[in-house]
Amino acid sequence: MQTDILLKRLQTFEFLRGLDRETLAVLARSAVWKVFAPDAVVFWEGDTETNLYYLQYGSLKVLKTSPDGREQVLRFLDAGEIFNEIGVFAKRANPATAIALEESGIWLLPRQALEDVLLAHPRTALQIMESMADRFISLVALTADLSLRTVEARFAKLLLEQAEGDVIERRRWTNQTEMAAHLGTVPDVLSRVIRELTKAGLIEMDKHQIRILNRAGLAERARLQGK
Repeated sequence: MQTDILLKRLQTFEFLRGLDRETLAVLARSAVWKVFAPDAVVFWEGDTETNLYYLQYGSLKVLKTSPDGREQVLRFLDAGEIFNEIGVFAKRANPATAIALEESGIWLLPRQALEDVLLAHPRTALQIMESMADRFISLVALTADLSLRTVEARFAKLLLEQAEGDVIERRRWTNQTEMAAHLGTVPDVLSRVIRELTKAGLIEMDKHQIRILNRAGLAERARLQGK
């Protein structure tokens, strides 16, 4: 059964560590299963959403949109991640929009069920606070990168962080438009950066992969500061 799969996953969540199986089973039974098609909106910025989300399969992007329509991707989500902690635990409107990049299966864990767990197990609240603090630190790091690093430095840093070995596999949505939105720039600027890094012999790029050819040189570019 699907709930059995969810129960097994809940047992691995760091912020739920220490909870007994029956408590987790009650939480699993309260969950609602939804499947989102590619490009479907999971929730909109400004919506009041009372569920914690667990992405069982698929991928999402979380983004902010400016009044002129420009997008800033805050993070990409892969299978196994949870999200919308602010909507659930801070009881505030969603600060960003979440969109499915491919078909995505998501569990919705209701706020009431989570609150029941927190009231019965106060230590879990501390663990959730730790998880939210980690997310906050990630957003601070993103803000610092956007303010202090050049587009080239941000792109080099992204490649070094995402590479498995010296290869980044390009999935369907890993195009220059999506990458530019994640880096806080526009596709034309990113194209120039890619050409420069390729010309310098630091990377090689095709439809399927981005390969790092000179890790030390790319790391040096990632450290550059300034706009």
